[in-house]
Amino acid sequence: MKKLFARLVITTAFALSALGLAGHAATASAEDAASAPAATTAATTAAVTPPAAAPAAPAAPTAPYVTDAKNINSGDTAWMLTSTALVLFMTVPGLALFYGGMVRKKNVLSTLMQSFAITCLVTVLWVVVGYSIAFTPGNAFIGGLSRFMLHGMSYVKTDAATTLTVSHLATTIPETVYMVYQMTFAIITPALICGAFAERMKFSAMLVFMALWSLLVYAPIAHMVWEPSGWLAAAGILDFAGGTVVHINAGIAGLVCALMLGKRIGFGKEPMAPHNLTLTLVGAAMLWVGWFGFNAGSAVAADGRAGFAMAVTQIATAAAALGWMFAEWMTKGKPSVLGIASGAVAGLVAITPASGFVGVGGSLVIGVAAGVICFWAATALKHALGYDDSLDAFGVHCVGGIVGAVLTGVFAVKDIGGADGSVVLQLKGVATTLIYSGIGSFVLLKLIDVTMGLRASADDEREGLDITLHGERVDDMLSGTRILVPEVERSAPVPGLPGEARNR
Repeated sequence: MKKLFARLVITTAFALSALGLAGHAATASAEDAASAPAATTAATTAAVTPPAAAPAAPAAPTAPYVTDAKNINSGDTAWMLTSTALVLFMTVPGLALFYGGMVRKKNVLSTLMQSFAITCLVTVLWVVVGYSIAFTPGNAFIGGLSRFMLHGMSYVKTDAATTLTVSHLATTIPETVYMVYQMTFAIITPALICGAFAERMKFSAMLVFMALWSLLVYAPIAHMVWEPSGWLAAAGILDFAGGTVVHINAGIAGLVCALMLGKRIGFGKEPMAPHNLTLTLVGAAMLWVGWFGFNAGSAVAADGRAGFAMAVTQIATAAAALGWMFAEWMTKGKPSVLGIASGAVAGLVAITPASGFVGVGGSLVIGVAAGVICFWAATALKHALGYDDSLDAFGVHCVGGIVGAVLTGVFAVKDIGGADGSVVLQLKGVATTLIYSGIGSFVLLKLIDVTMGLRASADDEREGLDITLHGERVDDMLSGTRILVPEVERSAPVPGLPGEARNR
């Protein structure tokens, strides 16, 4: 009995143990089965539920605003200060000398005077209202008056902090720097027009025309192309540094001036060779150097894009100079100093809209095309149509600007400028500028002609505008030296000099 009882106890123990293990396993399986759907549901939920959205980036500013001086980039500011000086250097003395050397001796001073006077005139107009209507929000065609007399533009230094305003178009430099930089563009653009009517326009009429043209033609075109809310900017036109705003704009206005004023007395019948090509070549060299501020400065930063713009500017300029030189050599038998200088300027003009968008290959093609096509425009086209564009403002700047603007649409590289080119859009910008500037210039010139007259008298033109308009002349007193000799009454002796010498 004892053995049987022991066996029963042992068997029962084993049975209970087996049941316990089975129950534990069943419980675990049930728990696993219950947890599996939960895990699957959690995984599915995690897969379906999108991650929390990242905080939205702040919207880009659309108007000038006040910021802490700590947000200003000193490198960008230094480069833009330099670029501003370079672009001003393009007009005085660069363009003044370039044009001054190409006119006849009797009109040298009047030509220099035009560039200098325009520099002063446009500076004042830009401060009063020009900057505001060009580079502040308004409508699609013109800006507002929020910066009238530079109202609101500030620099405030206190013990607590230093604040200043920046433009929404250049957020890393002071707004004052950007304003003056754009001022230099507004200065050189009307000065370029002077090449078309050199040697025959009244100084007073020139001043009135340039004042009105700067505000009513230049500023709206600048707004349409460079202000983000502008009509052409919103359409996507590519103009990095002013192919439409500066060169096509000035070039077509120059052609209208040449046609409205008529030909110079003796044009086509007597020689009108440049007076001093040394001045012209020096002026062209100054333009070339200053143009790095024009193009590379338009990056509004000391960065890689500015460096690339500088590189393609140099390449296109050299290619255009060679293109013009060889075209002239082939057609006329000899290359000329005036030709290679004009070719270089044509290349600078053509690469202007493209400099922030094209690569090396594109810049070479643009340069060669500009040199050859502008040579044709300044010679064969001008001869065929018979207009007197004295210093080829239309042939170089308008035609060169069109070449550059259209080819920007062909050769733009997205990796460089962030946008693919469109020839259709570029042609839209070209056509808009030609029509608006051409008609606007005609209307202004007609009004001035009716009210005060445009052209100097025939006698004044024959004698020379230096004497008749400014009372001064240039005499070659010494070989290679140019001395200004004011008009002095011969009857009025100069104190301190003996007899005959006093009356010289």
